[in-house]
Amino acid sequence: MTALAPEPITPAADLAAALGALLSPATVLRREEPLAKRTTLRVGGPAEIFVEPADESELAKVLRFCRDRDVPFFVLGRGSNLLIRDGGIRGVVIHLGAPAFSHIELKAGKLRCGAGAKLKDIALTAKRLGLGGLEFLEGIPGNLGGALRMNAGAMNGWTFDAVESLRFMDYTGQVHQRAASEVPTTYRSCPLLKTAIALGATLHGSATPPDQIEARLVECRNKRWTSQPKEPSAGCMFKNPPTIPAGKLVEELGLKGTRVGGAAVSTLHGNFIVNDQGATARDVLALLDIVRRTARAQRGIELETEVEIIGED
Repeated sequence: MTALAPEPITPAADLAAALGALLSPATVLRREEPLAKRTTLRVGGPAEIFVEPADESELAKVLRFCRDRDVPFFVLGRGSNLLIRDGGIRGVVIHLGAPAFSHIELKAGKLRCGAGAKLKDIALTAKRLGLGGLEFLEGIPGNLGGALRMNAGAMNGWTFDAVESLRFMDYTGQVHQRAASEVPTTYRSCPLLKTAIALGATLHGSATPPDQIEARLVECRNKRWTSQPKEPSAGCMFKNPPTIPAGKLVEELGLKGTRVGGAAVSTLHGNFIVNDQGATARDVLALLDIVRRTARAQRGIELETEVEIIGED
């Protein structure tokens, strides 16, 4: 019987071993974890080191390790609004997928939710508890942490409209809490969470009859499925310019249906790029470039990507 050759020792293997020695067995740590399956667009390379901390104390250990060793890290939610390049992500990818980060509970008439809680689950829990005003969350694919980081919105509602207070961890592992009124936000952004990690938030709503909540949920759901493609996508690819919605601009430029490899501009909504034929990140990036160059050449409009683009080529 031939013995298997040992895995060669690399700097990443050394880092993973050193990090693993600090963490409890309840924390998941893997090398070369495929990430395409963890994004809604279904493209991208692997994580050099993938960590799913068991709880906040484990997360703090990971952050301090990365700080002390000068290791880059990236926090991955449900992978919507994200384009990972084909070479994957170097350093550490942190995923808050453990139960400790996914709680949804009612306290004093408000919902206390972890950053890993799915937005759809939050909306449905609010419905069950008769708490109205959170129905718009049902139409946003993703977890609360990502929605807080980008102040995600749908159906004329914005995440921070529903936030009463925010819990977050700085990169030294210290936990903080702030009232939403003390957290500046802008269109598609919460600047504070570019240098800190959302742990969760307290969300407020109002007592509402269940039938009214259900009607609003159905409205949000129907609008999403009739105006957005069903194929894998990252959501809206471009921020809306001041003068015209990005989807309308792409349609007026005649770019709906334009294809590069397995990626295509959706024929349903011009601001979506779909993966319908085994696309690569390179295909999507090339298609993004075509749209941006055409908008610049024909309308003098500089389109800014809304989707976050990370990783190695």
